[in-house]
Amino acid sequence: MRKRFALTFLAAVTCVFGQMAYSADLMKGFDTSKKGDYDNALKEWRPLAEQGDATAQYMLGLTYANGKDAPFNANNNKEAVKWFRLAAEQGHAEAQFVLGRSYRNGTDVPQNAREAVKWLQLAANQGLAVAQYVLGLMYRQGEGIPHDAREAVKWFRLAADQGYIKAQANLGWMYANGEGVLPDTKEAMKWYQLVADQGNVFDWSALGEMYRQGREVPRDAREAVRWFRLAAEQGDVFAQAKLGWMYHNGEGVLQDDREAVKWFRLAADQGHADAQANLGVRYHNGKGVPQDYREAAKWFRLAAEQGDAQAQHNLGVMYAQGSGVLQDYVSAHMWANIANANGNEEGTELREFVAEQMTPSQIAEAQKRAHECIEKFYRGC
Repeated sequence: MRKRFALTFLAAVTCVFGQMAYSADLMKGFDTSKKGDYDNALKEWRPLAEQGDATAQYMLGLTYANGKDAPFNANNNKEAVKWFRLAAEQGHAEAQFVLGRSYRNGTDVPQNAREAVKWLQLAANQGLAVAQYVLGLMYRQGEGIPHDAREAVKWFRLAADQGYIKAQANLGWMYANGEGVLPDTKEAMKWYQLVADQGNVFDWSALGEMYRQGREVPRDAREAVRWFRLAAEQGDVFAQAKLGWMYHNGEGVLQDDREAVKWFRLAADQGHADAQANLGVRYHNGKGVPQDYREAAKWFRLAAEQGDAQAQHNLGVMYAQGSGVLQDYVSAHMWANIANANGNEEGTELREFVAEQMTPSQIAEAQKRAHECIEKFYRGC
């Protein structure tokens, strides 16, 4: 199945029209589109596009790609590709990039890395930073072209010099690891510092996840930790939870139970369900904190109330064992049933175990409470 376009319409429009002066009709279409009146925007742009105006063709492509003129459907996608191609063939850099990215991802065209390189190269040669960055990725990965780390560095640098944050991060990594350039810690830190200076906590946290997964950058757990820490110290809840997990696993850092607890707690206090569940496990097992079943049950409950299936199962276990809470098979059955409904396979085993200890009327009560709990979105169950 081919992927669909995913474009931020207004941001893309603003980028195009923020650079040059255009005809009155073109600008009228833009002003109309900003008000959400895409039908009239199309009426302004279509005659210009049919006369060969590349920017109007690009704007039509954006409009169709985002389904702004009608419900999103395959015909709109074909129209989007048609107009992007016409604009790209006239040298419109943004259209060339969109077309190249489409071929790279298989977005409403057959996936074709070589064709992607062709269009990205054209856009990159015109100085479009995002195209330069993606072209750098393709050279580094040998995607549609032979692997060439030096060429990757060249394109990353061109995009990085324009302030493109992902290119700066990649360039920093290339210098840190001596890929395509001689290893140079000072130069690596220069580019990393630029990322830190211009980014926000969301950028840093997202960059950490990119390094952790090896998505658009080489997989590097230590680099992931670097960016997670930077964001976590500024209070980013996602980064705090991820940093706790890195310490839990010893991934990119020495394994450290106390540090794991520290970061899980910071995220848990902000309401992060996974961190709450992980903190509950820590208290249950006495890892990084003194063992405390009541505290474990508290954190399991907070995560369970947010729909965390594993925490729901764990809370059921606590009720079944009477650990940190009064033993209550009805509550244990209820949480096991809910956990199982949310995809936790262990819930089935727990439910069957506690059912053997229950009367038919207790089972019926537990089932009733499970339905009521789900209707209340797990609150106050």
